[in-house]
Amino acid sequence: MTAIDNRRILNYLQEHTDEMIADLKRLIALESPTSYKPAVDALGAALAEELRGLGGAVEVIPKAAVGDVLRARWKPGDGGIAIMSHMDTVWDVGTVAGRPTRIEGDRLYGVGAMDMKGGIVIALWALRALRALDLFPEGPITYLLNSDEETGSKHSSGEIESEALAHNVVFVTEPPQDGAYKTQRKGVSHYTITAKGRAAHSGADHEQGVNAIEEIAHQVIAVEAMTDYEIGTTANVGVISGGTRPNVVPAEARVEINVRAWTRVHQQAIHEKIMRLKAMRPEAEIIVEGGVGVPPMERTPEIAALFKRAQTLAADMGIALEEGRTGGGSDGNKTAALGVPTLDGMGMVGEGGHAINEYGEISSLAERAAIMAAMLREEL
Repeated sequence: MTAIDNRRILNYLQEHTDEMIADLKRLIALESPTSYKPAVDALGAALAEELRGLGGAVEVIPKAAVGDVLRARWKPGDGGIAIMSHMDTVWDVGTVAGRPTRIEGDRLYGVGAMDMKGGIVIALWALRALRALDLFPEGPITYLLNSDEETGSKHSSGEIESEALAHNVVFVTEPPQDGAYKTQRKGVSHYTITAKGRAAHSGADHEQGVNAIEEIAHQVIAVEAMTDYEIGTTANVGVISGGTRPNVVPAEARVEINVRAWTRVHQQAIHEKIMRLKAMRPEAEIIVEGGVGVPPMERTPEIAALFKRAQTLAADMGIALEEGRTGGGSDGNKTAALGVPTLDGMGMVGEGGHAINEYGEISSLAERAAIMAAMLREEL
């Protein structure tokens, strides 16, 4: 594809920025919290209509516990590109009424604007631009929109993994990291440690008790000490509970732990440390549960090369594109872990994800859609 074609795509999208903004406002108004299936399905129905209008063969994949998954295909066959977005947000229905969408300069403030209604708009308009300019690629394209990414994509992992394996590369429309495409993400692991002791009266029989909270305190210190900033591994004790009353020696206490690591080697190393923990107090017992959850998205040579192609195409259009990494996880972790080259952070530039000040940069809509459209034209 020539630089002239890339410029045509960018010009087309910039000329249609007002329509992109209107689409984004409409998607924001269709609130879609993960926990409320009817709302997510209503958004899915609207998107299914859009995708059919773009010539996609749309399939609605039913899910009982969460919103249905959407899959649209163009020119199905072996290889090609899979685009992945999620429809769900972290915001309850009714939030938009209290925080109406507004525009201040280049910023569009709105519920889920950046994460990731803006990413969906970018993917839709990348496809629309290619069709409008008669530049639609010959190779297979699949667009998968899942409904439970904000809670780990537990119900849609099967579709995510099968589509990744059926394609040559995956594009994920999560927000970029300070404007940079994401080529590396930390893996995530979860653990619980339960300490068991022996209850006793805190005054009359204190010496007969075994204090589970004291034991869990030792475990908290041991786990927190596993954090190693030099290699980027963190162990965070985020929840603690235990005991019944101040005048009772507590028989049980519990902590919940979140671990992040850049590589599988480091993720496995800290896993083994946590699983080897032993009780520190005589007569106390600890039970360690959990394990490795989402594997890291490691920056492989293939992912680095994929980013380089995107950067070159962006430069053809006068757009500076950088690469970055983040400690947060996404569906890109899953696809990259399967060995499928994955480019993440291809969505709307902005800040404040999951926060009340969330916004997306309007100017990024056309630019990021143009880069995606150009990448869809590549023989990847």
